[in-house]
Amino acid sequence: MPKKIQYVFPLSLALIGIFSCSKSQILTEDEKNWLQANDSISVGVFPYYAPYQFINENEKIDGILIDYLTLIENKIDHKFQKKLYTNWERLLNDAKSNKIDIILEIQETKKRSSYLEFYSKLFESPYSIITRKDSSYGSNLKDFYDKTIAVPKDYGIHEILKEKEKNLIVSTEIDGITCLRQVSSGKYHAYIGPKAVANYLINTENLDNLKIVSETKYNYTPSIAVQKDNEILNQIFSKTTKSITDDEKEIIFDSWLYHAIIPFYKKPSFWIILTGIILLSLIIILLLNRYLKYLIRQKTKELNIAKERAEESNKLKTAFIHNISHEVRTPMNGIIGFSELINDPKITPEKQKEYSKIIIDSSNQLINIIDDIIEISKLETNQVEVRFEEMNLNDLLQKLFSNFQSKAILKNIAIYLNNSLTDDQGIILMDKLKINKILYNLIDNAIKFTNKGIIEISCEIIDNQILIKIIDTGIGIKPQDQELIFRNFSQSEKEVTKSYDGLGLGLSIALKNAKLIHGNISFTSMLNKGSTFKLTIPYQPIIDPNKDTVSDTSEVKMDIPIKQVILIVEDGDINFLFLKTILSKMKGYKFVIHRAENGKEAVDICENNTLIDLVLMDIRMPIMDGYTATRKIKKMRPGLPIVAQTAYSTEEDIEKALEAGCDDFVSKPVDRKILKPIINKYFSVFTKSKLT
Repeated sequence: MPKKIQYVFPLSLALIGIFSCSKSQILTEDEKNWLQANDSISVGVFPYYAPYQFINENEKIDGILIDYLTLIENKIDHKFQKKLYTNWERLLNDAKSNKIDIILEIQETKKRSSYLEFYSKLFESPYSIITRKDSSYGSNLKDFYDKTIAVPKDYGIHEILKEKEKNLIVSTEIDGITCLRQVSSGKYHAYIGPKAVANYLINTENLDNLKIVSETKYNYTPSIAVQKDNEILNQIFSKTTKSITDDEKEIIFDSWLYHAIIPFYKKPSFWIILTGIILLSLIIILLLNRYLKYLIRQKTKELNIAKERAEESNKLKTAFIHNISHEVRTPMNGIIGFSELINDPKITPEKQKEYSKIIIDSSNQLINIIDDIIEISKLETNQVEVRFEEMNLNDLLQKLFSNFQSKAILKNIAIYLNNSLTDDQGIILMDKLKINKILYNLIDNAIKFTNKGIIEISCEIIDNQILIKIIDTGIGIKPQDQELIFRNFSQSEKEVTKSYDGLGLGLSIALKNAKLIHGNISFTSMLNKGSTFKLTIPYQPIIDPNKDTVSDTSEVKMDIPIKQVILIVEDGDINFLFLKTILSKMKGYKFVIHRAENGKEAVDICENNTLIDLVLMDIRMPIMDGYTATRKIKKMRPGLPIVAQTAYSTEEDIEKALEAGCDDFVSKPVDRKILKPIINKYFSVFTKSKLT
């Protein structure tokens, strides 16, 4: 690119000063006053089109049009506010939305003329076709109709080609140099741009494989543009540009015609810096190479370990697949076999009761197996969410203790609960479902693998952590197997499933859930002497603000039986009959039972029958599901309790039911021991209200 000669520029300033003597004759007093009142007039500058405007080696905006703008400013004795743009599309958008007043360099087109006035068309440069030197497509635009042409997006040539050369395949890039580089790399067949700009970029960017094929019939004529609706500013520019003489223009042009700017790559400082960067890069590459070799060694060790674990896991999973057939068939055999025996007409009532208990126990065992498989699948695929809530840990421990007490007594094992938490300390923030699952699995394991002796459950707070220990005097774990017990599908003895039931998932599920609630499980064990499992979780107490509030705890005694109206929403006849039978046998209640076979029917009954006291809502039904029905019923009768009863019993299913408006949840098959406390919970309130 040409460079301004140092002695020419002072001459231009002198000439500008001579002509500026007449500036008072250019503008009227009103126009001068308007300029003084509007000192924030902005000029959009896009300095990426040398030699018209560009950023020079001193990081200053320079070029022919910059000098021309300076001449205009001197003539009217006013400085405009230059606004630098690095994106041409943004400059155009700002011009369209009237965010800038003047554009320093822009090609006049039909669309742009609708909102801009153009001045000072100083020169023309023909738009030329540029291709790779090793190609020969032709020299006419028609020869490129089946080729892809690159032009800068939203530049004047882009609009011209879209309007007048519709047969051309035009692709756009952000600017001219990007277009030329893409042509050089072979992405596009040709580039169309101003000849002067193309020459400059090819030379300065060392694009030696490109050539200018020919000129087109279109010309690049850069102009200064002003917002069309700004009448006074247009008057000023019209007068000022007309007052600029040919001699003044010649001075500006001459200052750019003699000496070329030394490209940055020809300066010694550039090569010194480049050499330093290369040496530094080599040092970094050598160090990085050594570090990568170290990482490769480490990763190789880890991969070998992972490979061994994967092979072991694969063996365990194979064993699990063989084991699951046995584990599922065992309870199924009990269910099917004793279901047939219970139909024997000669069976005694005692035997019938015994067989019924075996069927129930086998069914519960099968449900536990299915639940474990589903849960480990969700834990492995990170589909489990943590939901912290206020809970009473003391109540949970007492409930688990009570549930396992009968199981321990059947095995002649003593079980103890040693809980040192006070009532206040027991109220904590925790995921209740997960901690219940963890403790259930740990206590169940302790009972399962203990044939004699004791099991102790203890709880205390140490260093702001809750420590829960489950101590047993069971079979213990071999030292060589202690690293495996928390893996999926494993048990401490290879032949353990021959003596004990289970898939070997319990401890793996417990540990994964403990990690999710920011806790941990550790253990110590001695073969044939027993094991101690320790669960640690963060202690997050909740202070009850109503702790000292005196409340009326007096209860209304009910001596008169009152009818309670229950709506069972259930599409299955067997399930409905089962629920109806359970409810009819509950002591202390006299239920009136209605049935709805789908959600829509349930909504209609609740709307027309105000005596409904409780709804047992199935979730999966035809016509309208339980979630939708619950929302509609709650909208009509917000105080009516709705208990979801469904085979979908995961944490997500429970959460979804509660979000729909259900007040409680019981999973299928419905356990009367779980259903009765729920019934008691809600009908104690209705009893009081009806008596009053």
